[in-house]
Amino acid sequence: MKNPIIFQNIPCTLVTGFLGAGKTTVINQLLATKPDDERWALLINEFGRIGIDGALLASSQDNELEQKNIAIREVSGGCICCTSQLPLQIAISRLLSEHHPQRLLIEPTGLAHPRELILQLSAPHWQTALQMNAVITVLSGEQWQQIKYRDHDGFQAHVRDADVLIINRYTQLNTSEKQTLVEWITKLNSQVKIIWAASGLTASEVTDSSDVHSSDKFVANKLVADAYSTTLNDQLNQPSSIISNQRKVSIAHLQKSMIGVQSQASSLATVPSLSASIDETEAQASADSDLPYRYHEEQQDFQLAGWRLPTHYILNADDLQNWLLALPNWQRIKGVVHTSDGWMQINFNPGSLTTRTIDPQTDSRLEIILQLDNTVDTNAVDKATEKLETENGAKASSALIDWEECDRELMALVI
Repeated sequence: MKNPIIFQNIPCTLVTGFLGAGKTTVINQLLATKPDDERWALLINEFGRIGIDGALLASSQDNELEQKNIAIREVSGGCICCTSQLPLQIAISRLLSEHHPQRLLIEPTGLAHPRELILQLSAPHWQTALQMNAVITVLSGEQWQQIKYRDHDGFQAHVRDADVLIINRYTQLNTSEKQTLVEWITKLNSQVKIIWAASGLTASEVTDSSDVHSSDKFVANKLVADAYSTTLNDQLNQPSSIISNQRKVSIAHLQKSMIGVQSQASSLATVPSLSASIDETEAQASADSDLPYRYHEEQQDFQLAGWRLPTHYILNADDLQNWLLALPNWQRIKGVVHTSDGWMQINFNPGSLTTRTIDPQTDSRLEIILQLDNTVDTNAVDKATEKLETENGAKASSALIDWEECDRELMALVI
């Protein structure tokens, strides 16, 4: 029998934020600062069952990540912090044992309350395995402008449990609104460090350097962007006061649960059992053999739905986008889909509609998250989305979805 692998003091950072806040952008910025000779790992928790990001990892992107010494594991099918600790333990143990990273980043689902994950990672049996650094939380200025976000307990929860708050998408806020935002943050978390994300350089500023003023602006913006990148990267090595305080509470109760803690610590020190791998493999094989597949469910005040379709199902690209944007109160739409324009990756949130061409996949995957509350603050909604919502007002006003009708509408898009 092989000796168990003991993990000690692996630097670990949580990157949290509400659904669509911009966590992926911040994580990519952090990954860009990784020294070439270091191995990093990223654990992504998808709330739905389909696993969109996992499908992309099987493509050519995976080879590029391996060359950069970045390992990624996706945990789909619900929040890793909402039920038992087992999914979290298995996911982290596999990443550490298989890839031996020198740093771990964890991105929980945007629908999760970070307090639950912080409670888990504050447990005594994590004390020696992980060195928990500052909790980095991303907040979208566009979302904050809307009452439905500002007053949402889940939105506020991310601010309460942050060591560092990265504010992005704030260029539309005036000076007074920025001050109001800071006051709102301070009421929720007076100790948090606030960092305003650099807005970046525009294409015209990059290409047009012949004009003196344009060149000066380019240099100034680059200095701001470089300073932001340095400040953001520095947070990876800052200790977390949020988790440190919680760990003190957890240690105080150590003796009351010593037997259970010793059992869990033992499981963390070893590679997960073969039976766990077999269960996952069999579940995936079962899903692969029964396409098309669709699920829908309610979590908190959101409705989730997803589809997996055979690769030979080709959907009309324009009609698919119009159909997706006409769904009522959608908060997030992600997919990898075989369309009339080729294989496309779809990543929509109310402030950003992004599509790009990708390599062929083993199947098409689509996942949507709808908010049950139909209160909409149109002042901060993207114009393109607002127009489509107006044109489909009758459909967008309802919080109830006829999923069988949605199936028929989606299948009607197949060429």
